[in-house]
Formats: sequence, C-alpha cells, structure tokens
Amino acid sequence: MVRGKTQMKRIENETSRQVTFSKRRNGLLKKAFELSVLCDAEVALIIFSTRGRLYEFSSSTSRYVITRQLVFQCPLLI
Repeated sequence: MVRGKTQMKRIENETSRQVTFSKRRNGLLKKAFELSVLCDAEVALIIFSTRGRLYEFSSSTSRYVITRQLVFQCPLLI
C-alpha cells in the first residue's frame, strides 16, 4: 500500500503542530546522524522551535563546522 503525499500547509491545531514538530525534528536529527556516519561527512543541523528552543546536531563541534562554512565563503544550500 502506497501512502499519498502530504499537502504542505500550516497545521492550525497547536497541539498537533507541536507533536508533528517533535516527530519530524527527531527524524531530521536521526537522518543527519546517519549521513555523517554512513558517508563520513561533516554535518551540522540547527533547529529553532517556535518557542525559541534550540536543537542541534553536529558530527564535530558546531563552532568548527560553522567557522569552516564561513571561511569557505559558500552560500548556505537551502
């Protein structure tokens, strides 16, 4: 059975939005970790919640990865 695509729109219910944020945040953090391990890549992921809380993952120190990106002077890929 194939799942249909989820339409991208803001979740109006605050509780549902928070639950979805938590699940997707954990999924992103897991994928960042897997990418760093499987490909021996330096990965940094920074997430701010709507309440301003910081969540981050970095395969090395965050400061090192950010400094390296700034020195490289390459625009962030979004």
